[in-house]
Amino acid sequence: MSSYFLTMKHKAGFVNIIGNPNVGKSTFMNALVGERLSIITSKAQTTRHRILGIVNGDDFQMILSDTPGIIKPAYELQSAMMDAVKAAFDDADILIYMVEIGEKTLKDPLFFEKIRQSKVPVLLLINKIDTSTQEVVTEKVAYWQEQVPKAAVFVISALENFNIQAVFDHLVERLPESPPFYPKDQLTDRPERFFVNEAIREKILLHYKKEIPYAVEVDTESFSESDTIIRIRSIIMVERSTQKGILIGHKGSALKRVGVEARKDLETFFQKKVHLELYVKVNKNWRSDQRQLRRFGYQD
Repeated sequence: MSSYFLTMKHKAGFVNIIGNPNVGKSTFMNALVGERLSIITSKAQTTRHRILGIVNGDDFQMILSDTPGIIKPAYELQSAMMDAVKAAFDDADILIYMVEIGEKTLKDPLFFEKIRQSKVPVLLLINKIDTSTQEVVTEKVAYWQEQVPKAAVFVISALENFNIQAVFDHLVERLPESPPFYPKDQLTDRPERFFVNEAIREKILLHYKKEIPYAVEVDTESFSESDTIIRIRSIIMVERSTQKGILIGHKGSALKRVGVEARKDLETFFQKKVHLELYVKVNKNWRSDQRQLRRFGYQD
């Protein structure tokens, strides 16, 4: 074995992404990982869980953590989502605070102060610069450098993949020396059923308005895989019978659209034919029921 491989040091660490809703955290993580692990829509609170995406190289392992957008909780589900954000401060080796070009502060000033006082390296990413002018971008860089003086500031467009490689290289450079935390062929910490649930929930977020997307949880009851096909049966939970009617639509047309679009995405994700069955069930007030939240993985 060559002396190079004997002396080569391995780096590994947790890079945790936080910020307000809809600043592009999920788009950024997916760009780095190269897979659509986090769902992306224009609606707030799209990301509910903390999701890990793992990027491996010969001498490094970067564990990216996408978190829910920071909000002031109104019910138990949102409180559990904010607990996931708090946990991201505790185990970070590097913190990424992402803002979009037009914003000035986090919705929760206590979180913002934790970022300013962070003991670990902080990257402040100004996203969506493709929607702005050079003059405004320069002004925003100066503003955020003053607000978080310890942070390394980068301007990016996660959607257009602008400056993503520079951020990636900086992150690899700042990772601490460590053996890998996960097997080198692993992409995420989540099981297949999680991505089934998220694919279905994404289509509901895209096609329904008002309270429907926020009252929905998806539970995949069965996931059976053979050499040629994956057979999936998933239950969509809603809180009221009126929501069930809206979700199903006239003669089942609305639910069918969700199923067809989710199946296509899942076939791309799993690289295999998928048979997807969807059912809708009323589960009253699940968002405020701690037992139900634990069942759906929002609480330990």
